[in-house]
Amino acid sequence: MLNEHMAIAGLGDQLTFSDAPGAPVLTVVGMARSAGDSADAWVSPAQLTALAKPGTVPDQQMLYRFTSAATDQQVAADRDELTASVPAGSLTSADSYLTIKLAADKTSATFVPFLVSFGVLGLCMSVLIIGVVVSGAVSSASRRIGILKAVGFTPGQVVRAYVGLALAPSVVGTLLGLILGNLAAIPILNRADEAQVAGSTSIAPWLDVVVALVALAAVAGAALLPALRAGRLRTTQALTVGRTPSNGRGRTARQVLGRLPLHRTAILGLAGPFARPGRSAAMVAAVVLGAIGVTFGAGLTISLNAVQDGMNRKSPGAVQVDPVPPPAITMPGMTHKPDIANMPAIEALITAQPGTRRFFSFGHTSVSVVGRAGETSVLAYQGDYSWGAYQMVSGRWFRGPGEVVVPSGFLTTTGTHVGDTITLANDNHRAQVRIVGEAFSVQESGMVILTDEASLNGLNAKVMPESIEIDIDLTPGTNQQAYLGSLGEALTPYGVPPVPGYTGLNGMVVSMDALALMLTLMLVAVAGLGVLNTVLLDTRERVHDLGVFKALGMSPRQTVAMVLWSVSGIGLVAGLIGVPIGIVLHDYVVPAMGTAAGTRMPHADIAVYQPAVLVPLLLGGLVIAVVGALLPAGWAARTSTAGALRAE
Repeated sequence: MLNEHMAIAGLGDQLTFSDAPGAPVLTVVGMARSAGDSADAWVSPAQLTALAKPGTVPDQQMLYRFTSAATDQQVAADRDELTASVPAGSLTSADSYLTIKLAADKTSATFVPFLVSFGVLGLCMSVLIIGVVVSGAVSSASRRIGILKAVGFTPGQVVRAYVGLALAPSVVGTLLGLILGNLAAIPILNRADEAQVAGSTSIAPWLDVVVALVALAAVAGAALLPALRAGRLRTTQALTVGRTPSNGRGRTARQVLGRLPLHRTAILGLAGPFARPGRSAAMVAAVVLGAIGVTFGAGLTISLNAVQDGMNRKSPGAVQVDPVPPPAITMPGMTHKPDIANMPAIEALITAQPGTRRFFSFGHTSVSVVGRAGETSVLAYQGDYSWGAYQMVSGRWFRGPGEVVVPSGFLTTTGTHVGDTITLANDNHRAQVRIVGEAFSVQESGMVILTDEASLNGLNAKVMPESIEIDIDLTPGTNQQAYLGSLGEALTPYGVPPVPGYTGLNGMVVSMDALALMLTLMLVAVAGLGVLNTVLLDTRERVHDLGVFKALGMSPRQTVAMVLWSVSGIGLVAGLIGVPIGIVLHDYVVPAMGTAAGTRMPHADIAVYQPAVLVPLLLGGLVIAVVGALLPAGWAARTSTAGALRAE
């Protein structure tokens, strides 16, 4: 079974271990993931013994659970006790699960800021819609409230009746929401599992219970204010009040709008919201929340895609070659054993290959940084690496020996800044280098140094041959597949087949994209339903006015236009309010996600709201409002004149 990060073979392929006794051939029967990358492949114990060279004993990897292992100090104490209980020299190395857990927790933590943001927006939207529905029920049933009070209902009983009116369907809705939410979470949790997110990738039963209780409490709270208003209504007032707003409401707005060069239908529609300012304000709030969600979701998706592009800069070549394969691997037609000495010949073949524009190589080694305990990883570059720059957070890419680029994690851990000089050490040798840039990278928790290999001269720090990677840039117009085939034939004697450059999507980014899309669509749907409910309630209350308009000659098409005009102004205003708030939210959440992952975010990944993006977003509020009002507009157009005039 191979670690899925290994690219040397696929499922069902066969690998020949020529250096092992009998040159056994093993078949790849599965692909696995290791959170700690503790192994590249797994075989049975008997097979491991058979692969060992005569006279050698394979190392054993033991996994221990300790009673007290919550801190590094506790793990270290347990490890010391274990070391003392076995023969001297038996324990060659040890790793703590806390190190792996810390890296995995950073992955999980990046989800928190934007999930909380969407959650708060969704909760606010739900509370608002519930308030609008109950308020509408109170407004449209004032006569019924008067009758209830006339037959002996106390104000408290009226309040409880209307809160219960909201809770009854909410129980059904909550149960359906829990079922659909759990089902919708399945593909997202699968993505999270692929991204190796820490913790359980299933929904705990207690969480469903808490969500249900919070949802019903929110419903009760949102319904309480309009229910209290119903309880305070006097009996005579409730029995005599009509549903149509008083003639004074909205008159000034109609007079002002009447001076504009607009069709009468548009003027009536635009003036309509001023007749019910409270209800119109609720509709504005619903569309604002929808516009915030769309703006935030769109910006988040663009930023995540930019982050993915930045992460792919680690290996920017259109074609990649690992010039020193593992020594146990034998490829058909291979005549040269894996050796670092083959590098010049391989590079000469790449240079001579038609379609090669430029290339560079980099490999892994480790050195010490003076003032910091332990070793730090180094990626040492050779060749024309000017085009292989990582996405930069600040500063610039290194241009030669003596200059280094480091991620944000390194600067934070060491307390250094761009422009500082640090000292590298190895085997009692030292070399000073200057930090010239801050790179966007989270590999090895940001504790890695990127530099020219010549910066390590005199340190006796050798690059691990099997870690070397050659990245090749192709001349414009070169067919990648044809290039791969031609170069593959040339490199066959060395057993180093070229592979396409990695441009895939990171599992975590895919999970976030999917979540952002799903949550944005949910917010838009709820905002649209809020508009639909408000417009439908307003239209039904003004049905007598519609009958008058139709009797005076208003056509069904003009009726639809009037209803849509009544929400268009609200949609535009809501868009102008919601988009800036969504941008502010995005500009706060994205850096917070980067901080959770242990890196600062490049400015280009945050400043994503270009004019081509902003214009559609500003019109998003209008679209939400118009789409939400289509059904009530259609109902108003189909209502007969006689039926509308007979309505109360």
